[in-house]
Amino acid sequence: MHKSDPGEVYLVRWRRTAPDSFRISARWPRSHPFYRMAPEADPLLLCETIRQTFPLLCHAAYEVPVGHQLIWERFSYRFEPPAPGVPASESPELELHVDCHDLVRRGALTVALSMRFLITRGGRPFARAETRFTVQSPAVYRRLRGARGDAARVMAAAPPAPAPLPHRVTGRTRPRDVVLAPAGRETATGAGPAGWLLRVDPAHPVLFDHPVDHVPGMLLLEAAHQCAQRSAGGSAVILGLECVFSRYVELDAPCLITAGPATPDDAPALAVAAVQSGETRFTATVTHTLPAPPATHRGAA
Repeated sequence: MHKSDPGEVYLVRWRRTAPDSFRISARWPRSHPFYRMAPEADPLLLCETIRQTFPLLCHAAYEVPVGHQLIWERFSYRFEPPAPGVPASESPELELHVDCHDLVRRGALTVALSMRFLITRGGRPFARAETRFTVQSPAVYRRLRGARGDAARVMAAAPPAPAPLPHRVTGRTRPRDVVLAPAGRETATGAGPAGWLLRVDPAHPVLFDHPVDHVPGMLLLEAAHQCAQRSAGGSAVILGLECVFSRYVELDAPCLITAGPATPDDAPALAVAAVQSGETRFTATVTHTLPAPPATHRGAA
């Protein structure tokens, strides 16, 4: 699963149901120090559960050698209505129905593929997702990354994480779990004059489970989620996300997270971007709810 801590692995069973279709069972913990379990499902836990299927199927079903790098290109998910709240007493098991398509092979090696997911919980549709990623051999990855490919050196060179935003406005319960930091004086809408700084803490036990040579994709997804929470004062319910990974976000340079209104369909949406060294390296659109307006009390007629 490309995880160092076995307690952070959520997939428990898998089987092939067709040449390129699979059914995977996952089990979520009843409680977790980072992922929120109630009153609604933590969207990042759903994303991490889906992400773990990439190495599982690549290595076990498509015979990609361990040590090859899986490079995210795009990802989207949405909770199925009523979403995403599920009673805490309901079974922690999920079923992921996965269809792989648009496979690219170089000889016998799979080098790119797309996946389509239907996730069920308690026998009911819970979420849907789609993704595409490429597979790179160690030799190709070394050429691509050059000196930046030394994960231990790059992580050691990462500057100290700046002070976080208040955790309550980002939907988190602990300051160390906040991945946004002020980039200037905040305005009434929550952002500084240009946005927020991405807060990178290589000592975080979940977001940095093992040494990496760039900002993990999961951290960027969490930054997008926290932007939506900040825009709603920490009380948003995330309904879905669509994102594109354009370039690596490096660990040793500041990264600015910007956010602004996106064109909504049937719910509020926020357009988020990660900008580093003058380049946009990650973009996302997060769909979410807004906090309920305060109740008004009228006097008796």
